[in-house]
Amino acid sequence: MDFLTNDFELKIWDIKEGNMKTSLHLSALALAVTLGLGLTGCSNTAKSSNELVASEPSNVQTSVQKYDAKTFFETTTYFGSSFSADGRSILMGSDETGIFNLYKMDVASGNKVALTNFKDTTYPISWFPNDDRVLLTQDNGGNELYHLFVREIDGTITDLTDSENTRANFVNFTNDGEFFYATTNERDPKFMDLYRYDAKTYKRTLVFKNELGFEISEVSPDGYFLSLAKTHTNRDSDTYLLDFRKRTLKPTLISEHQDPANYSPMTFSSDSQFLYYSTDAKGEFAQVWQYDIASGEHVLAVKDDWNVSFVYFSESGKYRVSGVNADASTRISILDTESGKKVSLPQLPGGDLRSVNFSKDESTLSFYINSDTSPSNLFVWKMDSESAKQLTQALNPKINPQDLVASEVVRFKSFDGLEVPGLLFKPKGASADNKRPAVVFVHGGPGGQSRTGYSAMRQHLINHGYAVFAVNNRGSSGYGKTFFHLDDKNHGENDLQDIVYGKRYLQGLDWVDADKIGIMGGSYGGYMTAAALAFEPEEFKVGIDIFGVTNWVRTLESIPPWWESFKKALYDEMGDPATDAERHRAISPLFHAQNITKPLMVIQGANDPRVLKIESDELVEKVKQNGVPVEYVVFDDEGHGFSKKNNRITASEAYVKFLDTYLKGDGSQLPGERVATK
Repeated sequence: MDFLTNDFELKIWDIKEGNMKTSLHLSALALAVTLGLGLTGCSNTAKSSNELVASEPSNVQTSVQKYDAKTFFETTTYFGSSFSADGRSILMGSDETGIFNLYKMDVASGNKVALTNFKDTTYPISWFPNDDRVLLTQDNGGNELYHLFVREIDGTITDLTDSENTRANFVNFTNDGEFFYATTNERDPKFMDLYRYDAKTYKRTLVFKNELGFEISEVSPDGYFLSLAKTHTNRDSDTYLLDFRKRTLKPTLISEHQDPANYSPMTFSSDSQFLYYSTDAKGEFAQVWQYDIASGEHVLAVKDDWNVSFVYFSESGKYRVSGVNADASTRISILDTESGKKVSLPQLPGGDLRSVNFSKDESTLSFYINSDTSPSNLFVWKMDSESAKQLTQALNPKINPQDLVASEVVRFKSFDGLEVPGLLFKPKGASADNKRPAVVFVHGGPGGQSRTGYSAMRQHLINHGYAVFAVNNRGSSGYGKTFFHLDDKNHGENDLQDIVYGKRYLQGLDWVDADKIGIMGGSYGGYMTAAALAFEPEEFKVGIDIFGVTNWVRTLESIPPWWESFKKALYDEMGDPATDAERHRAISPLFHAQNITKPLMVIQGANDPRVLKIESDELVEKVKQNGVPVEYVVFDDEGHGFSKKNNRITASEAYVKFLDTYLKGDGSQLPGERVATK
């Protein structure tokens, strides 16, 4: 239930066919995160051109140039790959100025033009289907109250969201481009209602009043049907279908089942005859099924040995794109639905495909390739040609790619014999004669996953001599539903022991300095960091808590109102504060801060709506009373994660300086005072 994670290096949504939409993965109750503190999806095993993945890591090189955080973060982050109506341009987001804004990339020349110049982070959603207007979204300083905007052809900006305190999400366009759909919680802060907007006048009509707390998924391309999800527990959810042509707008259940199982709507077929949904009802992993709207027949559509994460179609339905979460990497396949054969891709650099889109005439493909050692770069491929063209060069040219490190997927046995996976990054030159300090990294969640992919923060740590071990403790998504549910109402206990045993695994490696191992993590991983220092005070030498929960009693009582639709599932996993407050207090580091005796760094966003600033304030003050070095960095213009490049630079430099001082032992003494940073 990845409810706390909100993308620590970015805050962007899953981009599907050029439409950026918030998605609730009911199988893991994930809140639409894509890049979690740089732990992003890319592969690790070379395969055929049908399934693009990264090459195996190499650590032959023994000497590397050291770079500061600014050099790493001057790497540009790109995302978004939707084609304009004429296929000549691509809409993308970029942080090349330090703030995410919108750009138009010319497909032929690779030249790009800025479409916006906001001082607050702005994300592209989609071109309008029939002209060069653009939909975009933006919140205010990380408060997560996203508004929906239109950039007109003349450059003027229209806010389609009336109230300052309203949250709006784009859903999708109809096939003819005459209408689009969006949700807002203006009527009731707890629930998102669905509106249809006239694409010319922006006049809107309420088409679904969401009084029962459904999760709104997608409107069919013909505009007749709406897919919905209903969460009951973190083990059980349903998929519904609503027919707008009927007089009574009552959703129809299409996922009748007896035993607990998660059913999550994914997409409609291009002709609106079928709804595709995922379910783990038939086994450990979620597979995709096809539902015939006319006959009610269910047919298995996409099967794999891992979770099928997504499926969608090109505009006419000629091509189907599907993605699989294969051992912390994303494996994408493109199927020609007419021939039933996989599309063979041209020769490409190692890495994972992301954000695959087709031009309107389906002659050209756009996509990103990302790996541990290469940030996302945009490519276009005319499908009748033998090669693809790279349109961006994201990595800072001052960085030698040979100085970067790829991960290795490893597994270790935890205290009870459970096999736990993780991603291990070994610094260049590390050996039995040149041991290195290490950091155990804990992902967000609960229910998140550390994944392969480029991270400037992570490479900065490795470049300065620190091994990084990203452990996917029990409760992580991606390894089957049994593994996922092993931490239910057991947080900070057995999952924490997995982290401790991950540290002990590191101690068994001859190239790791067994006496110099720290812990760090973001969001739920920040909680686990503080919990490790409070409940296992002798295990880790230092801890870095990034946006982490310290008081579960307060956090669960102060969740944002728009989480209402899956609050029951959240309580099913974490416990209801009305009945489980005693246990919540027992696992909260704040109430055991007297046990923290090792140096601690705390990172906090002043506008964080998920982990309130007061939680970090209180933890810092209590740990200071122990006479322990505490570094506290507050970002006044951030929420639950980083959206601004300068803040990411400041934070990453702070991590390395802190670790150099208190873990490696060769840095200058830090003051141990609160640091407020804009």
